[in-house]
Amino acid sequence: MTSKLKEALGDFLQGAVNAGVETPFTERELKEYGVKIKKIELAPKKIKLVRSKTKLSQAVFAKILNVSLSSVRQWEQGTRTPTGSTKVLINLLSRQPALVNNLM
Repeated sequence: MTSKLKEALGDFLQGAVNAGVETPFTERELKEYGVKIKKIELAPKKIKLVRSKTKLSQAVFAKILNVSLSSVRQWEQGTRTPTGSTKVLINLLSRQPALVNNLM
C-alpha cells in the first residue's frame, strides 16, 4: 500500500473513531494506520457518580454490568478498576444515564 493511501485511510479511520463509528478493524490494525484511540479513565468518584446518576444500588449496578457486588465496591473504593467492555459501558452511562433503562 502506498504511503499516501495509507495516510488517507488513517485519516478516514481517525474521523470514524472520533465520531464513535464502529469499524471492523482491531485496535492493533487501527494503530498501524496511525489512529489514536482515546483511553478511558474512570476514577472511583466518577464510578460512584455514574451509579448515583442512574439511581441504582451497588447490587443492581453490579447485576446490570454482569460483575460481582464486590467489584463495584472495590471500584468505588479505588482498590480495583473496571476493564474492557465494562469500562466502556460505564463511560457510556456517564454520558447518557438514561441508557440504563435499556439494560434493565
